[in-house]
Amino acid sequence: FLHFWNETIKLFRGGMPLRRHWAHFRYYDWSFTGSEAVDYLHELLRRNHNFGPEVTRYQTLQLLKKFLKAHVIEDIKGRHGTEDFEDNSHLYRFPTLSPLKSFPTRPLLRDRSDLPRLIRWDDYEELPQRENIPPLKSAVMTSDLWNKRHSVAIGDVHECKLIRRKEITTKQVDHIWKSMTVAHLQRVLGLMSLDGVLNPAYVNGKHIVHNIFSVNKTGIVILENKAEDMPYWVVSAMKCLANWPNGNESKQPIYPGFERDVLKTVGDYFQRLKEPLLTYHLYEVFVNILSLLQEQEVATEALQVSCLLLPPPNRRRLQLLLRLMSRVCQNPHLPPLNDAIATRTLMVQMFSHCVLGSVDEMDLDELLATKLVTFMMEHHNTIFQAPSKLRRQVEEHLSHLKRVQIKYAGSDTDFSASPAFCKQISRVDSEEQKVIGTQTPLHELLEGLIADKELPAKDKRKRLKQFQRSYPEVYQSRFPTEESKAAVIPEKTPRLKPPLMFFNLKKSFEPFQRSWSFRA
Repeated sequence: FLHFWNETIKLFRGGMPLRRHWAHFRYYDWSFTGSEAVDYLHELLRRNHNFGPEVTRYQTLQLLKKFLKAHVIEDIKGRHGTEDFEDNSHLYRFPTLSPLKSFPTRPLLRDRSDLPRLIRWDDYEELPQRENIPPLKSAVMTSDLWNKRHSVAIGDVHECKLIRRKEITTKQVDHIWKSMTVAHLQRVLGLMSLDGVLNPAYVNGKHIVHNIFSVNKTGIVILENKAEDMPYWVVSAMKCLANWPNGNESKQPIYPGFERDVLKTVGDYFQRLKEPLLTYHLYEVFVNILSLLQEQEVATEALQVSCLLLPPPNRRRLQLLLRLMSRVCQNPHLPPLNDAIATRTLMVQMFSHCVLGSVDEMDLDELLATKLVTFMMEHHNTIFQAPSKLRRQVEEHLSHLKRVQIKYAGSDTDFSASPAFCKQISRVDSEEQKVIGTQTPLHELLEGLIADKELPAKDKRKRLKQFQRSYPEVYQSRFPTEESKAAVIPEKTPRLKPPLMFFNLKKSFEPFQRSWSFRA
């Protein structure tokens, strides 16, 4: 916000024509009248890409009043703050002191735990909580364990088995959507950090998932709790205007000025909301997007991601409002809704502050909101589509977590949360550990194969033969005799030979089969 404020002041001070003016039988150099200031600043804002042609003279006058209050300008007697700026021949001048606002220093994030972390292989049912983290314990990693853990690089990868991850919980899915959406937003905005722009604590993963998947055919969010939706009379009024002249579902009598009363009904509802639809917490996010509006594709993607962070009731209201504004502006059958203001300008002025605003009223809130709402109204169909790149990345990440994991022998110790170091051992101990580390998982694999009751007998015998060829020593130690083998491995059922009568019948039918085949 301060960037726009300072830039506007620099342009105004640097370009405003100053000359000698006469007042009360004396002259004042380097001054300007109130009307001259409004004319110049209005044209400056309309030509500036940060604000655009939608800026009205009334909005320019309000900004000059804020300039006078903030001592950006002063009257020729040096008064400011308590005075009211007038759009007439009253004289003003620029003060000698700089009116620019300084940027607040933002403390660096020292606690990285505030940022969301992606789910990893070693995360299971519940996400880790800071207060429940046990004290770190040192782990002894022998040279053999080190070899097992780095067996891919060494080339010895035959000692492994597959284990399947536990089911990913809904809480973990929400957490993944939150962390990856926030990271994607930071990349789109081109920021090194979101510190001072977005507090991750205000981002709800459930809202993101709901906004993506709980939508109707037209992409409008569907609310689970109907009490959070807009009142029926407001929805009916919006449909009436959006589909004019065929949107009067209630069959109310249409009289001259009926459409203006309907618009006033809709406007009163949105203007009485407790906070803007884009929420106070996301104000800085959307203000940062204003600098991207010249690059339409980048700005659209940034808005797609940012609007996913909205609570579903806010997103639904914003979708319906922007769609209404767009249809009203494009409807040639709709009578003028104001005698002095064009319909497009009226719609932006009426609803812009209902969409974007800050907790503490900022000096440029109305102008910034006008620019942003105009862009969102023109591209509302694209803005409320789920960003395909983000969705694909999250789905690929979730798919990866649901796959089986390769676990190597001797890697049962979890070294992800504790410091590890190597300890030198004797050659005898090394050889012993090597045998134990190799044989133990193979014995477990063989026992699991034997105990598998769902595996058909034919397949079990086939796999046991494969195991016998690959690991004869382990197989021989488990089945030293034929009796021990017969006790656990099902015998092959002998195949009965068909009776002689079957061959005689088959031989007697062969001539008929040959003659039928020939005729066919």
